[in-house]
Amino acid sequence: MATPLIAVDDTLMVPRYGRPLFWLNAIIAWCSVVLSFLLNFTGYYNDTADPSKPTILGNVADGIDSPVERIFDWLTYFTILSNIVVAVVLTVLVLRPGLFARTDRVGATWRALRLDSLLMIAITGVVYNLLLAAGPKTGWDFASNALEHVITPIVTVLVWLLAGPRGLINIRVIGLSMILPLAWAAIALIRGAVVGAYPYNFLDVGTEGLVSVLVFVLVIVVVAIILAFAFMGLDALFRRTSAGRRARG
Repeated sequence: MATPLIAVDDTLMVPRYGRPLFWLNAIIAWCSVVLSFLLNFTGYYNDTADPSKPTILGNVADGIDSPVERIFDWLTYFTILSNIVVAVVLTVLVLRPGLFARTDRVGATWRALRLDSLLMIAITGVVYNLLLAAGPKTGWDFASNALEHVITPIVTVLVWLLAGPRGLINIRVIGLSMILPLAWAAIALIRGAVVGAYPYNFLDVGTEGLVSVLVFVLVIVVVAIILAFAFMGLDALFRRTSAGRRARG
């Protein structure tokens, strides 16, 4: 039987095990973010950097690679942003659940971020494992890669399926949820044009051409919107099922 997460209204409903699941999801996501940050900040990947690139893990041969540059490179990856969003949103969901039930702009923002945490991490897992995965990983790279691209995506989607919260997704929230990934794409393209290096080959305007890159981004946006509506449909189904059980009980 579902119980309210907070006594604001009936839109924030989670099972009794919801809060521990949110904590578990947040901890896994934070482990992913922290491990990835440490590996990049300490230069763990320097031996795989391309010295012909001015950044995005480049310039090692020229001796001008620095922790600051590596941090900017790290933050440019969609994978990192999606894991950070999951970590932050699930932490706030545990500590300040009332933010998601507010009816003002703050509430709409957090509901959109909750949807972002689902969409972005799901797309991260699918795109990486279908298009980007190359060769076996070893050592700390294996652990980091598994956390970022497999474990966190699977756990995040499963936690939402099991615990919600329900009633947070509508058409307005779907529209707002597109702002963050589109902003990331714009920043990645602008930064890439300035420094001459991109986080992913499919965003490399110099190699793929601007039209091809924009078409790829558009396809991903369309997929994200379809996925968002799928989540909204599942959410409505789960709420109806839960309401029916409460009525019978």
